[in-house]
Amino acid sequence: MRLTRYLTMFAGATLLAGCIGQDVELLNNTEAVGSPFTQQLASEYRDLANFEAFEMEDWRDAEFFARKGLAAAAGENVEPSVLADWAIPEAYLPELTDARARLVAALNGGARESFPVEAAVAQAKFDCWVEQQEENIQPDHIAACRDAFYAAMAIIEGPIPQQGEAYFVFFDFDRTNITPEAQTVLNQVLSDWAAQGNPTIMVVGHTDRSGSAAYNLGLSQRRAASVSAALQAGGVPAGVIVTDALGESQPLVPTPDGVREPSNRRAEVSFQ
Repeated sequence: MRLTRYLTMFAGATLLAGCIGQDVELLNNTEAVGSPFTQQLASEYRDLANFEAFEMEDWRDAEFFARKGLAAAAGENVEPSVLADWAIPEAYLPELTDARARLVAALNGGARESFPVEAAVAQAKFDCWVEQQEENIQPDHIAACRDAFYAAMAIIEGPIPQQGEAYFVFFDFDRTNITPEAQTVLNQVLSDWAAQGNPTIMVVGHTDRSGSAAYNLGLSQRRAASVSAALQAGGVPAGVIVTDALGESQPLVPTPDGVREPSNRRAEVSFQ
């Protein structure tokens, strides 16, 4: 889920009308649900929102982070900050762009599930870094957020997957299109595939448990086909790719029937 900051900035004009901190207060009184990652992410955004509100008296950004925290507390996988939504000084854009790409690749590669606490810290510290870099007036705060981000990334960025290990390509609800974040993962697959001597690629489509089993089987087939097409567009011969589809039968995060779980809406890609 993407929360556009400019909508929050517009809403910030109403704060002086008597609703200062309403989302910060709401987040402070909300009990998070969802996966271990989304619960930890809600906690990280709560800390960030409270810091901006009560330490920095920056209510606009406090409310923005509180809204991200509320979405995470509801169990949604909220995106890291989109750099185009911030007025980042041009000199700092290359490093932040690379950092975001690495973060998204790690999150979509399974870090949410394997390292839920560290992955949430990495995302929140990246957002903190972005916010501080836009202001660009407190070098110590910028450094603290950046250093904490890289420390968390050192944990969640694992080695290149080897044969049998999976890359995770995630999809939006009831969708089969390749998102920019998913393409980042597939770009890594393409690079590693070439580096490992062009092995056979296995693509297995999955869904969450919202919808009927029959519909989800078809949806998982279409997701596997979408990933296969993207890999072929990147130069992989069709004959090297094997696809399968398991519908809702093997959720990454176990849920009751009917539950929408972002981590289960995926295709797993591995080398054979």
